[in-house]
Amino acid sequence: MKIAAVETYLMQAGSPAETAWSEESAGGMSLSGTRQWLFVRVIAEDGTYGVGEGSGWPAVVQAAVRDLAPLLVGQDVYNIDRLWSRLHLAQMGHGLTGTVGGGALSALDMALWDLNGKLLGVPVWRLLGGKFRDVVPAYAHTSSVETTKRLIDRGYRAFKTGGVSSALDKATALRAAFGNEIDLMVDLHGPPWLTPADARRMSREFEPLNLLFLEEPVAPEHPNELLRLRDACHVPVAAGERTAKIWGLAPLITSGAIDVAQPDTGRFGGIGQMKKLAAIAEAFGVTIAPHAGTLGPVAEFAAIHLMAAIPNALILERFGSDWPGRERVISAPPVFRDGGLEVPDVPGLGVDLVLDEIAKYPAQRNTGIPNDAHYAPGTANEHLYIQPRFNATGLRARTAE
Repeated sequence: MKIAAVETYLMQAGSPAETAWSEESAGGMSLSGTRQWLFVRVIAEDGTYGVGEGSGWPAVVQAAVRDLAPLLVGQDVYNIDRLWSRLHLAQMGHGLTGTVGGGALSALDMALWDLNGKLLGVPVWRLLGGKFRDVVPAYAHTSSVETTKRLIDRGYRAFKTGGVSSALDKATALRAAFGNEIDLMVDLHGPPWLTPADARRMSREFEPLNLLFLEEPVAPEHPNELLRLRDACHVPVAAGERTAKIWGLAPLITSGAIDVAQPDTGRFGGIGQMKKLAAIAEAFGVTIAPHAGTLGPVAEFAAIHLMAAIPNALILERFGSDWPGRERVISAPPVFRDGGLEVPDVPGLGVDLVLDEIAKYPAQRNTGIPNDAHYAPGTANEHLYIQPRFNATGLRARTAE
C-alpha cells in the first residue's frame, strides 16, 4: 500500500484553566504564546488515512511537514521505521536533534502508526508489542486546595503544581490538606533566570513533601547542572520535555541526571522514538512520564498507546479543566476512569479529526510578548533575573550555600 498524500491542519486553541501561565498572564498568554495545534493526515492510495500531531512551534513545524511530505508520497506505508529514517536523514542540513524537526517527525510518524493500525485492523498498542495495562495513570494540574478537592471528586488522585515563586507554598498546602492520599508533583519549568545554585537550594526545600518528582528544576541548557542537583538533594528529578529524539534525551538517562524521563509526545520524534527511549530508560531504572503541556488531543491518544505498551510507564500529564473546544475538534475524547485514561481497543489510535470544527479556529500567532508577570517582583526589565537568596520572590529566605 502506497502513500498518496499528506495534509496539514493548523488551528488556534484556547488556554487550559489550571496553569500558572493561564492564570497569571494576560489572556492566557505564556512566553511560548497562546496555543496552536498542528494536526496531519497521511492518506493511503485506498483512501484510508492516519492522523498525527506535531508541536515545538506548530506554525513552523507545519512548514517542515510540508517540506518533508514529498518524501513520503509513493512510499510503502508499512515501512514505518524506514520512512522515519528517510525523514530524519533529510534534516541533516537543518539540525538533526532540533525540536522543530522532531515535531514534524512526531506528526508524520504518529499518523503512520495510526494508518498502519487501521489497515491491519489492530490498535497501535498491539503493534507496539501488546499492553501492560488497561488504564494509564494520569495526573491533573492544580493551583489550590479548592481546585484539588474538585478534581478528587472527579476521580483524580495525582496532581502537579508549579510557578517558581509560589510552588513551595502551593505544594506545602496541598500536602498538609491531603497528606499522602495523593501523589504530588512540582514543575519549576526550568527558567533560564534561575541559577543552578539557587535551584539546588530550592529543591532541598521540597524534600519533606514526598514528591513523585520535581520537574525541570534547572534550565535544559544546563544538563550537567541537572546531575549536580540530583546528587545534592533527595527529590526524584524529571526532565526532557524540550529535547527531541533519543539523542537529545538519552544522555540525561545514561548519565544518571534524572529519575523520570519526560519526552514531549508532539515534538520528541514520534511513537517509535518514544518506544526506543522507554527501552533505554528501562535499562537504567528510569520511568516515563510524557509531557503534554500545550499539546492537543491527538498527541494524548498517542501517549496513551505508548504508555500502555511499556513496562516503565509512570504517569501521564493532562489538564483537569481544559479549553472546551478540545473535545469538539476530535471524534471523541479519551475515557477517564479509575484515576487514569482508558486504553482504546479499536484499530489505530482510536481518534479522528473533525475538520469542520478545526476550521472555526484559524491560526493567529504562537509567540508571546513578555510582560511584568514574567519577571520577579522588582526586577521587571530586560535583564536576566539572578537573585541568589530569592528574598524578592516570596520564597522563604535561606542562607548562602
